[in-house]
Amino acid sequence: MKEKLELLLKKSIDVLIDCGVIKVAPTTIKVSNSKSKTHGDFATNIALVLSKQANIEPEKLANKIVANINKSEEINAIKIEKPGFINFFITKDANKLVIKKIINKGSKYGFSNLGKGKKILLEFVSANPTGPLHVGHGRSAAYGATLTNLLRTVGFKVDNEYYLNDAGRQIDILVISVYLRYIKTNKFPDNCYKGKYILKIANEIKDIKKADIFVGACKDLKEDYDKEKYLDSLISNCKQILAKDYTKILDLTITQIVKDIKFDLKELGVNYDNFYSEKSLIESKSNTKIIKNLDKDIYDKDGAKWFNATKYGDEKDRVILRANGLYTYFASDISYHVTKFDRGYDQIIDILGADHHGYTKRIAAAIKALGYDQNKLKFLLVQFANLYKDGKKLVMSTRSGSFVTLKELYQEVGVDATRFFYIMRKSEQHMDFDIDLAKSKTNDNPVFYIQYAHARIYSVLLKAGIKKLKEPDLSLLESKYEESLIRHLNKYNDVLLSAAKQYEPHQLAHYLRELAGYFHSYYSSCEFLIDDENLKNSRLNLITAVRQVIKNGLQILGVSVPNKM
Repeated sequence: MKEKLELLLKKSIDVLIDCGVIKVAPTTIKVSNSKSKTHGDFATNIALVLSKQANIEPEKLANKIVANINKSEEINAIKIEKPGFINFFITKDANKLVIKKIINKGSKYGFSNLGKGKKILLEFVSANPTGPLHVGHGRSAAYGATLTNLLRTVGFKVDNEYYLNDAGRQIDILVISVYLRYIKTNKFPDNCYKGKYILKIANEIKDIKKADIFVGACKDLKEDYDKEKYLDSLISNCKQILAKDYTKILDLTITQIVKDIKFDLKELGVNYDNFYSEKSLIESKSNTKIIKNLDKDIYDKDGAKWFNATKYGDEKDRVILRANGLYTYFASDISYHVTKFDRGYDQIIDILGADHHGYTKRIAAAIKALGYDQNKLKFLLVQFANLYKDGKKLVMSTRSGSFVTLKELYQEVGVDATRFFYIMRKSEQHMDFDIDLAKSKTNDNPVFYIQYAHARIYSVLLKAGIKKLKEPDLSLLESKYEESLIRHLNKYNDVLLSAAKQYEPHQLAHYLRELAGYFHSYYSSCEFLIDDENLKNSRLNLITAVRQVIKNGLQILGVSVPNKM
């Protein structure tokens, strides 16, 4: 119906263009589902959009547009609301046609060509491979995977990528943490990684010599020594003493941790097209090339090389090459983003933790300085998730090893609840993940509530024993429950487009919960397997359409669609 209304509006506007009322045709004519029944079934703001160029008040222009719209059997009435909205009231039978459309299109219902095949590179999670994924990473994983499904549904070609920070100081700290567990020392520094996974990796080490790397470490430091400087001294000792064996431990450690990360992501239904290694950037000397390309914006200070980031909108200048001759993480991040642009994507999306807000400005500054199109780069921030169990908030720390792994979470509450709960709220809002609610089999648990609606419909259709439904008599669907369901079914496509445009999959989650609510009310108030064959067939068609939309929506969210609960 929306497409028909858009066509009618286009024809009306073409008449006004021929008359000289409107000078330039709009690129798009947007018709949306009305938020309230008092405002009809569909609405458009096209009069407000065109009023400036027409030099006519929006309400008066709306009247001119409506005057040129041909009468249609499907339109019951057209009303204009201030300051110039055009509201369409559709006949009941026209609204009901969505039932047939859903059943005919089946699993493809909701697909569109909004993206027109444009290529998107979506990077998300990219957690440092210094330990297993924890619940803090889970929200980015669920959000990124769901957004991928959503964007693909509306016509974009999306590649998922995980950036592995498998080089630098944090990896050195990881290696000596494993080595110190391997030699079973009782002098384990507080600022090393302490999780059980470190001991597990250490137990896999074979044929590596054991040495006291504490000898001479920071011997000139006083009692109130700098713990981080002490750690750097241990790293230096370890590299000197172990030589090639150091690399063996590093490779063993990274291989095991990355293997576990990939396993957890796959179990959660999160799939990647590529894992991009920071180490590969360093080995290809990309950072050296970046400094050369940024030469006009690089200056020397205190023995280091600085990027003049403030010139391009950042809050302060950034070090790219330290005085000790080592590149900063920022240098590698610039190099990595250059590879993204050079791979020819139409849009590049980075999903980052909310604590990376400042990071976005420095990357954007570097990209601008290098002459790339900043408009292609989009940053989406994801707030942290607080985990609650038995009414108590769980505290986590990666280095200390006191954290709940993502695996522990999805094994306890299930993959479905994990995926759904993580995307229930807007990504930039804080969220509380209630483990007890996620495990419950009650209507308060939204994922259970939606899946239960699908299972109930399946049960009804199974009892009906009908292999193929007949053409429905839609005029028979007149109850208020049927009207609510049909009205909500008509909103599905709009929700998908809105969620995709705004990168907000939580809109779809909320829609499905509302649809399930309308169905459960219908189920409790009306009978389906009745003697009146025509009415029975029409109702079965309606709930079949509801079932299909629930199935399509849950699959986008990465949630299973059980037939029995």
